[in-house]
Amino acid sequence: MVAAARALTVRRGGRAVLDGVDLEVAAGEVLALAGPNGAGKSTLLAALAGDLAPEAGEVTLAGRPAHAHGARELARRRAVLPQDPTISFPFTSAEVVRMGRAPWAGTAAAAADDAAVAEAMVQTGTTALAGRPFPALSGGERARVALARVLAQRAGTLLLDEPTAALDLRHQEAVLRVCRERAAAGAAVVVVLHDLGLAAAHADRVAVLHRGRLAAAGPPEAVLTGELLSEIYDHPVEVLPHPLTGTRLVLPLRGNGSSR
Repeated sequence: MVAAARALTVRRGGRAVLDGVDLEVAAGEVLALAGPNGAGKSTLLAALAGDLAPEAGEVTLAGRPAHAHGARELARRRAVLPQDPTISFPFTSAEVVRMGRAPWAGTAAAAADDAAVAEAMVQTGTTALAGRPFPALSGGERARVALARVLAQRAGTLLLDEPTAALDLRHQEAVLRVCRERAAAGAAVVVVLHDLGLAAAHADRVAVLHRGRLAAAGPPEAVLTGELLSEIYDHPVEVLPHPLTGTRLVLPLRGNGSSR
């Protein structure tokens, strides 16, 4: 276990965005956070990152309360991809990716800066974008460069908020393959996903949030059921095995049978 939330409660505007959430994050796994809009996924990710102080409960990172880590120590332990990465100044893509190496400045690990940046850009297919200004990129290109920055950080825990939202089908699959590779190498990967098919295909565990509470957590085959998802999303959902791979396909029902 590299991170954990215990009885975590976060309030905003008088409303409990998270209410008594218990969740553990383990090394070597991809954990997908799913749930409807407003369920608390991004808030939980921010709390796990140590960027958001809870009103009640506790978040631990590497066995210590998250608030006990200094900013640089946090940056060496976890890397965070926000939902909408924006940079106003005309840094090139390569310069943005190199920002991920900042926590290691002045340490022996800085000797790997060039290699880390190059590797991250290869993994995300952004090498050809190296000299282009970040603000001039398309939404999908910016998303991939921002992910490369996170990968270049080489932290043991990756916290990714909707990394596939702006991407086409090919790049969605590529991003989740990178997540699986990082987990196979020993990292803990927590990723917010709206595409439940991607969660079913790539996650080791899925945690489903609903109205600030943890509705279910476990392997995709145990959690992603038509009954649970229909209730959570307030829309009929069918879950079927893929005819060739057996991976679960999550499909919203449409037509006459879709009303509740």
